[in-house]
Amino acid sequence: MTDPSLPEVVRIASDLIRFDTSNFGGGNAKGEREAAEYVGAYLEELGLEVEYYEPIPRRTNVMARVPGRDSSKPALVVHGHLDVVPAMAEDWTVDPFAGIVKDGMLWGRGAVDMKNMNAMILTAVADILRAGEQPERDLVLAFFADEENGGVEGSALVVQNRPEWFAGATEAISEVGGYSITVDDRRAYLLQVGEKALIWIRLVAKGRAGHGSRLHDDNAVTTLAEAVAAIGRTRWPLRLTATTRALLQGLSDLTGRSVDDPDALAAAAGPAEAFLRSSFRTTTNPTALTAGYKHNVIPERAEALIDVRVIPGTEDDVLGELQQIVGDDIEIEIVVRDIGMETPFAGDLVEAMVASLGRHDPGVPVIPYLLGAGTDNKALAYLDITGYGFAPLRLPADLDFTGMFHGVDERVPVESLVFGQRVLADLLRTY
Repeated sequence: MTDPSLPEVVRIASDLIRFDTSNFGGGNAKGEREAAEYVGAYLEELGLEVEYYEPIPRRTNVMARVPGRDSSKPALVVHGHLDVVPAMAEDWTVDPFAGIVKDGMLWGRGAVDMKNMNAMILTAVADILRAGEQPERDLVLAFFADEENGGVEGSALVVQNRPEWFAGATEAISEVGGYSITVDDRRAYLLQVGEKALIWIRLVAKGRAGHGSRLHDDNAVTTLAEAVAAIGRTRWPLRLTATTRALLQGLSDLTGRSVDDPDALAAAAGPAEAFLRSSFRTTTNPTALTAGYKHNVIPERAEALIDVRVIPGTEDDVLGELQQIVGDDIEIEIVVRDIGMETPFAGDLVEAMVASLGRHDPGVPVIPYLLGAGTDNKALAYLDITGYGFAPLRLPADLDFTGMFHGVDERVPVESLVFGQRVLADLLRTY
């Protein structure tokens, strides 16, 4: 049982972590139903009307609309996802699904991605409603299934089949932004205003089956291995966008260093370096291999999965280059393809997010950045809803927060969750 003396936002996040909503991809998932019902029950206790949508058994999405003081203003979508990537318990120092608090931190799968933000959303809205207040505008609170599989069985189906959930909404906020980094001993916040495009591909090599003892030149495993190594060793060139140039200028202003060497400048961000550098270029990482069924049988087919994240607008060029890299003997199948996005670091919502951070951490700069990964904002973009990453967290300088996305011993400071709840409630009251 969660310690009742802990702040409510921590208790809620801990409870959510205890629901094992592991998503293995390709339709193989434990499902989000129990977590969605927990969220729905919490929202109903706040007096809200809850709707569920479960297009595939156990892949449950939940939504509630919060009336605002001025419903003539466009609604704001505040959303999270309830699934998590799997965790191998033997690799962790704690049970990844126990949701324990130790050393001032909440540990568990989802503590960073993104049951922390789900708890912040719920408790921020609770703060407002329990005080007898309303948000400034209507809020659409949505909690999706399947984000860790590209949202194909979650937000994509919700947008397609329940677009009325988002009636009147023009903007959205969700994960992977609003958190602090330390740059040369100075704190700054990163606000996510764009996402790289997502292309998950499968490489397929075909050869001639045979006995493992033979001389055998037409080996699908060998052909595939050469292609995987070629892609894995490819270093894509810098390709800066308006957002990444603004990020570099912000880092330069903090450090006094030149923007001429983006990778060196990103190194000033300490543990966040790799996260930022990935936004400067396309990345192509091999993530899975499948071939064969017996030690002494050469298979006729071998496959590999490659996670491709592309600078927005360069998708077709990159696919063409990938075919050149692997050669004509390799077939490239597209498993999931989704859009990239980039929006200006300007406008009323951006100003409101910056102001909310400023009221709770005065004088600390806020810098735009392009997320190297993706969120459910991609699905909402098909409804012309502009999405941002704003899960506000003030973090210790020595915590490798970005390195814990999909990593081992995922954890977030208790005080950071409390900070995020307060900032988020501030934003929803005022924007």
